[in-house]
Amino acid sequence: MITAEQKPLDEIREMIAPYKRILVLGCGSCVAECAAGGEKETGMLASILRMAAKMEGREVLINEKTLERQCVKDFVILLDDIIQDYDALLSLGCGAGVQAVGDCFPEIPIIPALNTEFLGETKDQGLWLENCLGCGDCKLYHFGGICPLARCSKHLLNGPCGGSVGGKCEINPEIPCAWQLIIDRVEQQGGFERLEGIFPPKDWSKKQGLGPRRIIREDQQR
Repeated sequence: MITAEQKPLDEIREMIAPYKRILVLGCGSCVAECAAGGEKETGMLASILRMAAKMEGREVLINEKTLERQCVKDFVILLDDIIQDYDALLSLGCGAGVQAVGDCFPEIPIIPALNTEFLGETKDQGLWLENCLGCGDCKLYHFGGICPLARCSKHLLNGPCGGSVGGKCEINPEIPCAWQLIIDRVEQQGGFERLEGIFPPKDWSKKQGLGPRRIIREDQQR
C-alpha cells in the first residue's frame, strides 16, 4: 500500500489562504489504512480549518467529502455535479490521487494535504514498514520474500556487509539486518542455492529515466 502523512497545518493553511470555497476531499483506500486521509481524518482536518477561519474572522466555505479512491477515474467523476461549487480542492489522497483528480478537473487548483511517503505494509497497529521500491524487476523469490533494496540500509544484493551486531543493522541499530532476515528465511525454506548466484547491479531504467511508467492490459480495457 501507499503510505502518507499529513502536512503541517501551517503549510496547509498557507496554500488554501487565497480561496473562499474549499472542498476537503478524503480517500478511502491506502491513506485511510495508514490513518492519514480517510473519512475520519478528512472530517477532523475540515473541522480544524473551519475553526481556524472562524477565529480569524474569515468567511470561508469548507465542506468535506470522501471518495472510495481518488486514483480511479470512475470514483473521481462522482464530483462532476458539485465541483463547480468550489474554487479549490484540498486533497487527502496520495500523490497519484492528487494528480488523478487534477487531470479530471484541470480548471480548479488541487492542493495536497498529505506528503506521500513509501510503499509498505501494515506491520502492526499504528506501524507501517517500507518494504518495496517498485523497481520494476522483482527478485523476492531469490531473497526469501524480503527485499534487500528496500530493507537493507546499503541496498546490498550479494550478501551482508558483515557489520551487523546481534542481528541489527550497523547503520541503524534500531532495525533488523535485512540480510540476517534473508538468510534466516531462506534457511527455513531450505533454499540456500537461490543465493549462490551473483546478482548484477540493479537496472534502474525499469524504474526511472524513461518518463512515467505505465501498465497496459488490453483485456481490461473497454
